[in-house]
Amino acid sequence: MSVVHTVDRIERVRKFAAEGAIEQLAVELLERGPETIEARTWTGYDEETLDVVRALRGDAALTLAQSLVTLTGIYSLQAGCRIAATALLGVIDTPMPDDPFAYGRFRRLETYGRLHSTWAESEMTVLARAELDVGGSVPAAVVATMRRSLTRRYIGGAHAEELTALLDRITDPVVNPGEAWSDRALTDMADAGADWQALVRHALTAAGARPTAAWEKSACLLTELLPEGQVRERITTWLGLVGQPRTVRLFGGEARINDEFDPYNADALRGLIWTLSLLPAHRDTVRTLGTLAETCLRKLPGLGPRSPKLANAAVTSLARMEGEPALAELARLSARITYKGTLKQLHTALDAKAKALGLTREEIEELAVPAYGLNEVGRATHQLGDCAADLTVMGSQATLTWRNPAGKTLKAPPAQVKRDHPDELKELKAAVKDIDKMLSAQAERLDRQFLARRRWAYDKWRTQYLDHSLVGTLARRLLWTVDDRPVGYADGELRTLAGEPVTAGAEVELWHPIHHEPAEVVAWREWLERHVITQPFKQAHREVYLLTDAERNTGTYSNRFAAHILRQHQFNSLAAIRGWHAKLRLCVDDEYPPAYKELPQWGLRAEYWIEGIEGDDWTAHIADSGAYLRIRTDQVRFYPMEAPRNSAHAGSGDYRMWVTPDDEPVASLPLTDIPPLALSEVLRDVDLFVGVASVGNDPTWQDGGPEGRFQEYWSSYSFGELNASAETRRRLLTRLIPRLAIADRCTVEGRFLHVKGELHTYKIHLGSGNILRTPNDQYLCIVPKGVPAGEPAGTGYLPFEGDRVLSVILSKAMLLAKDKEITDSTITSQL
Repeated sequence: MSVVHTVDRIERVRKFAAEGAIEQLAVELLERGPETIEARTWTGYDEETLDVVRALRGDAALTLAQSLVTLTGIYSLQAGCRIAATALLGVIDTPMPDDPFAYGRFRRLETYGRLHSTWAESEMTVLARAELDVGGSVPAAVVATMRRSLTRRYIGGAHAEELTALLDRITDPVVNPGEAWSDRALTDMADAGADWQALVRHALTAAGARPTAAWEKSACLLTELLPEGQVRERITTWLGLVGQPRTVRLFGGEARINDEFDPYNADALRGLIWTLSLLPAHRDTVRTLGTLAETCLRKLPGLGPRSPKLANAAVTSLARMEGEPALAELARLSARITYKGTLKQLHTALDAKAKALGLTREEIEELAVPAYGLNEVGRATHQLGDCAADLTVMGSQATLTWRNPAGKTLKAPPAQVKRDHPDELKELKAAVKDIDKMLSAQAERLDRQFLARRRWAYDKWRTQYLDHSLVGTLARRLLWTVDDRPVGYADGELRTLAGEPVTAGAEVELWHPIHHEPAEVVAWREWLERHVITQPFKQAHREVYLLTDAERNTGTYSNRFAAHILRQHQFNSLAAIRGWHAKLRLCVDDEYPPAYKELPQWGLRAEYWIEGIEGDDWTAHIADSGAYLRIRTDQVRFYPMEAPRNSAHAGSGDYRMWVTPDDEPVASLPLTDIPPLALSEVLRDVDLFVGVASVGNDPTWQDGGPEGRFQEYWSSYSFGELNASAETRRRLLTRLIPRLAIADRCTVEGRFLHVKGELHTYKIHLGSGNILRTPNDQYLCIVPKGVPAGEPAGTGYLPFEGDRVLSVILSKAMLLAKDKEITDSTITSQL
């Protein structure tokens, strides 16, 4: 509708109202108001028109209301008329005797209650106000839509003020329904009384990164009105439900709206999280906040982390708590979380606690690991009545087993324990989960110590590592050097390769294969096998990356991992886990840095140059969020850590170093100047990125992916030469195969594991895990379903954890050796 037409209509409306031509005014409103819109998307009248209607009083107002009712029947087939009349009746300053549109108004409001949010607020506001004016109530779902719309700032100016004023009249529900936690909270509050509602209403006022003194004071006063244990138990129960699927699905708004947290409820959650920090520290509180932080940072496709602000609030609360459990959770999260903002907050919290204790960050992280009730390395026995519970750490997992008074092992805790010791039982089960999480975090922390160049005084190392009740289960499966003597733990002692015990020393550091001759490395691998030790990550079998002739020729960069096609989102996740910074590239006109990793102990910064990949069909190469789905890789370079950053256009690999006019660009360092261990560890990371994120690993890409443009790359990668990781795999399988139940059907030849089935012979590539079958090397597509990174069933001993491709290869070999027993139709159709 043109501006001129709108102005003319407003003037006619004013003219009819001023002259008292109420019937003509009613016709004008119904005939002209909704003429260009459909009933389902009517967005209401402009405010000037509504102001004219609101100004009517007495008989004029009543006459207009009656005329609208009459005309609605006449114009019943005209789109929007009934909705428009319903809305107008809501602003007329006079009661209707029978409120003829009450049902229609309520039903129309219900349609808004199914929306996530809307910018079409006029009708919703008018109908809601009308419902309140006649003594009714606005449905809770509609209140939620209004709140979300206002929170999302879809509505601004005078409309926002009007909606805010309307919401000020509505006190219920306290939080928006539709989420698992809020539904539980509303149910609990209905039974708990006004004090609980007051606390949650105060939680809704949480704003900013940290609670103010005034906010805390009010929260303390409110919690004092409630039993302390009840506050902790109820809030932790609610927070434990955060992240579960919505109980009511919504429509409209942005993509993935049902995966997001309700933005209005998020403020309440932040306030509740802060409230927990005002209570005495408790293990249940710490567990809940740690789990919540990880839940809130879990990424959703096209959306990113679900709620960094709530994760940050959880870290803030943990940092304010005293005691070992909170400190341990901060240390665990610092090893697990990769989101920059939250990780920075974790580091700040740990630095503050370290400073308060006069320790370094590394020392506080080591002291932060609790024993979890273990009274010796990896073991504890708890007596609950007549029964004993044995808590044992096996590998990277904790297990809980039970014994009755006669010593017989039980599959589950007996009824007597459940009845007489529910709290102890709950704590034991929680401890098992805590141990599993902490073991994973500590294994990752230990794996980073190579580049950290960490050294320990022998006595302190024995206390905090080798003999620590929990960390000892990891440390005793690793190799160390004590005063430059390589040692491993076996038969209750540290021992040299020759088996001599080592009981004292001055300085300890982690053993790395790059510092030792190949024959010695092989000897340590055999030593681990003899003692059936599975390392928590690759150490003795760790890949070593030495300079090649090609890299000596290029001088300042490595092309060893160039020209690969990687899935960008998976690459970014892996990079973050390994301590790299990789900004997600959007297909926009902007500059991006390369992926980089800072090595402060070496004074270096490593860069991996990448670029986004576009195509003719954007939907096949660009995500809904605008991010490139895939990237192309290029050089690896090293710079002094303080050197200016390079950057390139999002879709380009043409990197340039931007410096001020008074400065000169800093050249990348010769690779021969990079310490061998630093070079090897950086290239190992990059090899991991390629080995995991390459599209060549995808068994469904045999057609080359979108537009078939990656066919050549997929074929060359899927069945090409082996990289360093695959070479390690090949050497290991050569030793491992004779021990397998299917040993007589398997041989390792070149780049493949050959498996002789009953129907065909198969070749499994040791790099990608992809399969060719006889005759004619026909491709066989088998998509692995959740194969764990640990030990596949039936393989027996493996010398290290964490190689998912190795697990995939072994699982496929077990399957194909008995190909006549395969029942999956997606596989049998290819055999």
